[in-house]
Amino acid sequence: MRADWDKAPVESEVMTVRDDWIDYNGHLNMAYYNVLFDTAVDQVFEQLGLGPEYVKTRQASFFTAEVHVCYVREISAGTPVVSTLQLVDFDDKRAHFYQELRHAEENWLSATSEQMSLHVDMAIKKVAPWPEDILRNIEALAEAHRHLPRPERAGRHIEIRKKGQTGSTPGKSQ
Repeated sequence: MRADWDKAPVESEVMTVRDDWIDYNGHLNMAYYNVLFDTAVDQVFEQLGLGPEYVKTRQASFFTAEVHVCYVREISAGTPVVSTLQLVDFDDKRAHFYQELRHAEENWLSATSEQMSLHVDMAIKKVAPWPEDILRNIEALAEAHRHLPRPERAGRHIEIRKKGQTGSTPGKSQ
């Protein structure tokens, strides 16, 4: 397990967009953005001590409770990409993190993902506190990321704003 985190978002290994992930619009199908983001999360969580061995030996894991993806720029087959992960916040049972998917060579932004993960006791399938050793690892990552600015795209939500609208009433325009 890693304790010496850089004071920057954690970068994944380089991944390559596969031909069979391209949809009929000629770009990466939206489902595979999640595959790339999830692969990067697994790399970081393994460093936190939450890899496949953790599930086997501790009968616990982490589940995604909520995710918000923003598609910024198309990517196509063969594109090398990296994902970064920044821990935004955490508590005794949850981790809130933000990711960016970028072209690995040209560094332009393709998509962002913001997630809330829950620690789950697999024996009873209920949310449970992080064990002390895992909590210390998460705290070390949080300390490394403490001085990073909150990502500009974090906390976004979806809505259609109508002119002059102050509140939100579904299906009604003002």
